Amino acid sequence: MLETYSKNNWLLPSFSSQEFSSKTCEYAIVLITWNEGNKLKKQLDDLQEYLHHVDLILVDGNSSDGSTEVEFLKSKNVRTLLNCNEVGIGKALRVGLAYSVKENYKGILTIDCNGKDGVDAIPRIIEKLDQDFDLVQASRFMKGGIHKNTPVFRMLGIHLVIIPSLFIGSGFWFTDPTNGFKGLSRNYLLDDRVQPFRDVFERFNMQFYLNYCAPKNQFKVVEIPASRTYPDDGSLPTKIHGISTHFRIIYEILKTCTGGYNPKIDIS
Repeated sequence: MLETYSKNNWLLPSFSSQEFSSKTCEYAIVLITWNEGNKLKKQLDDLQEYLHHVDLILVDGNSSDGSTEVEFLKSKNVRTLLNCNEVGIGKALRVGLAYSVKENYKGILTIDCNGKDGVDAIPRIIEKLDQDFDLVQASRFMKGGIHKNTPVFRMLGIHLVIIPSLFIGSGFWFTDPTNGFKGLSRNYLLDDRVQPFRDVFERFNMQFYLNYCAPKNQFKVVEIPASRTYPDDGSLPTKIHGISTHFRIIYEILKTCTGGYNPKIDIS
């Protein structure tokens, strides 16, 4: 399978795939998971009423908690399971997006599998993609959005560092750019000015880059209100831990916004 991607000069991490059913929708939703346990199971339950909108493409970082057992995934109408054999959310995103583009989906939604996002925003994202928007960002912070129990340090980082940095770099004021719940057009992902299937995207920079690159290159961008809820018990359903990880995020957002990941385009 990797050979079919390399023909397009796409650089992808090692992965394997299992297809359980054929394509049924114009849109796919790429779900990124790694040992999410019951959070993944609940999210798949919540997604069942939207199967007439999206096919479910699950990218797993080789979970060891049994949450991605094949028979269970089949029972929840997951179309394809992609196992990414290398660590990093950017790598998993590259695999999921590349597979979805290869399958000729008109657009691709992305979402984390930690249960924070209200999946009822799916039809609204697709409505905007049908209106030829290239990047549709779900936002808990815009008017009409809902957020609950968002940690204070997250709020400060988003509003004081990430939002203004992206605005300076791209010219678009995103209100919730760290939210992984978004929609992307096929045309956007295939444009030579974007080139998302490069091995520079390993961790968080993939998310930042997609938000930076769209307005920077004058693609159609819009935010829609959505909900994002953290647990009432104060726990943080996230894989972002430690001081070094937070410094890496700051480094990657600053590099993104200064053009550090822009592709080299041959204009000769």
